[in-house]
Amino acid sequence: MTRGYSGVCFLVFILAVLLGLLDVNGDNPYRFYTWKISYGDIFPLGIEQQGILINGQFPGPQIDCVTNDNLIINIFNYLNEPFLISWNGLQQRKNSWQDGVYGTTCPIPPGKNFTYVLQPKDQIGSYFYFPSLALHKAAGGYGSIKISSRPLIPVPFPPPAGDYTVLAGDWFKRTHRQLKYFLDGGHNLPFPDGLIINGHGWNGYTFTVDPGKTYRFRISNVGVKTSINFRIEGHTMKLVEVEGSHTLQNTYSSLDVFVGQSYSVLISTNQPAKDYYITVSSRFTPTVLTTTAVLHYSDSATKVSGLPPSGPTSDVAWSLNQARSIRWNLTASGPRPNPQGSYHYGMIKPARTIILANSAPVINGKQRYAVNSVSYVSPNTPLKLADYFKIGGVFSVGSIPEKPSWKSAYLGTSVMHADFRSFVEIVFQNWEDAVQSWHIDGYSFFVVGMDGGQWTEASRASYNYRDTVARCTTQVYPNSWTAIYVALDNVGMWNIRSENWERQYLGQQFYLRVYTSSNSLRDEYGIPRNAILCGRARGRPLI
Repeated sequence: MTRGYSGVCFLVFILAVLLGLLDVNGDNPYRFYTWKISYGDIFPLGIEQQGILINGQFPGPQIDCVTNDNLIINIFNYLNEPFLISWNGLQQRKNSWQDGVYGTTCPIPPGKNFTYVLQPKDQIGSYFYFPSLALHKAAGGYGSIKISSRPLIPVPFPPPAGDYTVLAGDWFKRTHRQLKYFLDGGHNLPFPDGLIINGHGWNGYTFTVDPGKTYRFRISNVGVKTSINFRIEGHTMKLVEVEGSHTLQNTYSSLDVFVGQSYSVLISTNQPAKDYYITVSSRFTPTVLTTTAVLHYSDSATKVSGLPPSGPTSDVAWSLNQARSIRWNLTASGPRPNPQGSYHYGMIKPARTIILANSAPVINGKQRYAVNSVSYVSPNTPLKLADYFKIGGVFSVGSIPEKPSWKSAYLGTSVMHADFRSFVEIVFQNWEDAVQSWHIDGYSFFVVGMDGGQWTEASRASYNYRDTVARCTTQVYPNSWTAIYVALDNVGMWNIRSENWERQYLGQQFYLRVYTSSNSLRDEYGIPRNAILCGRARGRPLI
């Protein structure tokens, strides 16, 4: 449907979409959104830049929903280039069609629109959405997703007086096209020009609080490549949720947040009435970048002054110890009434071990990044469509080994096979001097262990088999490993990628095809009736 269609046609279209959902999503409420994607002038670091706006906003509108709501998001692309949005952390149960990455979904052409039909099935927590094509992420176009528990599901802390979102990350003064030019030329991105909080630079954003209350802050690292540390002057933070998991309520003075990760903390406004720095600084970078926002007590007459509180910079051991301290709250209910700890992941023996080693090869004279020696190249037809229409020559299952081959790196469209309902162990092995951040679409996984050096079978002796946190994005420290357990209970074509976007763009990603021979809607939804068809799928009938 184009913008030239009448409003009546649009309503008929939406009605058709909804009718197609009623038999699978039942009586859960529907929430409707219309987003207009456009260019606009923004000033994140004090100079005018062209950004990507949603309904004229940067960051974009917050999605505020409840477990199992149906989200109908109609996106109009007013850019002069194709556009896609992905939903970081939404598991898209049985529905990788809606994942919004190029391996599953055709981009929205300029001047056209597409309606996403999403459901945060059995999910709660803090997440974000972002533009997934090219380097659009470096121009904005992102926003927060807040999934609240259903009314009868207990939450392990009293309702806070306010619920604030912090979208923080690195920023470049160059345009996303200029940054893409760097990468296409076989070079790394330049060092970021700064950090921003909710689209603003130094002291550009204010959170107003009343004294004597408790507030929730949802913190996401939406940047391109830089790990950050988050802290609030004069206040400690009680961690309560990580990417949909209620945690043991440990108290921290600062938190490391790696690219793509999200955390929720509670703060008590129990300090003298004045303004306080909220500080974000870079981690593991040659030069420390810092930015601030302001925590403003409503009865304050004193502005922030002096230097913001300092934080950790390059200390890996400090960060590793903090990561290990983040544990699951076994007695708390998640999206369902039963306690989180009723799922005993540590008592399940993995059927398979996959070891994924990242590398930074030069191929054909250009900088690339690879997984198990394969540097991913996107075909002109999304993998999910090629699989559905049985289009040969687009990809082959098994085109990436499940363990490092140590061969010379090469370009390829890498897809790994996995059996539906299998339980697997995945080890991320990082032999580089840079910290890694890995994400798996479609799943939440258990981070059972992380340590320095090379992973071996003996490393399992150090695993947390009882109360590690379940999340969708995990860090791997330099010259270190991280191990996860994941139950592959979600059929589809799922992107496993670096959240460092220059690495993702230059090949540090692949797709996991979680397969069942069943054609039942019980296991996977059919192709959307409004699916955009591109590449070699263009013109084929939707059955």
